[in-house]
Amino acid sequence: MSSSGVPVLHWNFGIGPITCHAWNKDRTQIAVSASSNEIHIFEWRNGDWQSIHVLSEHDLPVTGLDWGTKTNRIVSCSQDKNAFVWTFDKNVWKPELVLVRFNRAATYVKWSPSENKFAVGSGAKLVSVCYYEQENHWWVSKQIKKPIRSTVTCLDWHPNNVLLAVGSCDFKCRVFSAYVKEVDEKPSPNPWGQKMPFGQLMSEYSVGGWVHRVAFSPSGCRLAFVSHDSSVSFVDSTVDSQKVQNLRTIHLPFTTVEWITENSVVTAGHDCSPVLFVVSQDVLKEVCKLDVPSAAKSSSVNSALQLFKNIDRNNAAEKVNVALKTLHQNRITQILPHSGTVGNVVKFTTCGTDGIVALWDLKNHPSLV
Repeated sequence: MSSSGVPVLHWNFGIGPITCHAWNKDRTQIAVSASSNEIHIFEWRNGDWQSIHVLSEHDLPVTGLDWGTKTNRIVSCSQDKNAFVWTFDKNVWKPELVLVRFNRAATYVKWSPSENKFAVGSGAKLVSVCYYEQENHWWVSKQIKKPIRSTVTCLDWHPNNVLLAVGSCDFKCRVFSAYVKEVDEKPSPNPWGQKMPFGQLMSEYSVGGWVHRVAFSPSGCRLAFVSHDSSVSFVDSTVDSQKVQNLRTIHLPFTTVEWITENSVVTAGHDCSPVLFVVSQDVLKEVCKLDVPSAAKSSSVNSALQLFKNIDRNNAAEKVNVALKTLHQNRITQILPHSGTVGNVVKFTTCGTDGIVALWDLKNHPSLV
């Protein structure tokens, strides 16, 4: 199942296209969803990944996964309009249904930094912020509806456990307050705003396409998001929380973004390769692609002209190598931190529609040494 490539280690789990993945605390187990109603959990044993659990409570394809490292609980959401919190007890993952109150598919889910609540996005143009109600022993939700006008595609929590960034298909990225008095301490003022009652819209930004992924920086002062117009957008709340920089790129649209340090982000998407960007003098700049094509992947036919010459000379069609020069052979769907600290990620993983999970090492990367 495992194979070592240049320059990254990567694995094919043999379960089909991977839409999302999540790591446990010590990175010895990984949960993956393969465009089906099942969640597969693999464990690293004897130098390979072994399947140890299959969670199949959902009825339709799973759209979101997150593994809480503090509580060792998994939260999942699906096109069946439901979300489950999974608790590991006596060698079995037990599901608890969450009252998310959706009439459309759930699209994305994310634990808050304190893991005492989580947020679920939906095709019903709203976000449910869910928390555990001790009196009744179940997971309940409060909903953020206005002014979202289309499907919610992505979410990310601010480190203060209160602010929530929301990306959606109405070409907007917004920052809301998700303060829940039942579980949160009263938030202190920060660069994003002073008063933060639940559902308060703190900021709103426009882009030229639907927003695919959004991420707060380790300090929470900066926000990055990628959209379908092949742009990477950047906000620095310490300078101006209402001003956004939109950097248009030559690449195909990005589908995911993750902060590596306070001044650098990695994006990936339909180009099948991670791309590094840095913030220099409050301006976002592209550095390089992180996928270094190996010589073995390059085609023996150098150009279309040469190909036709060969056909003419040999009077026979030469077999064309259609494999991409990148490690991933289809779009990358998600980036997750793997090793290092919150403000200094050393390794990160990507998963893609080609069924591969790849582990990228920034410390020993040829392009960055």
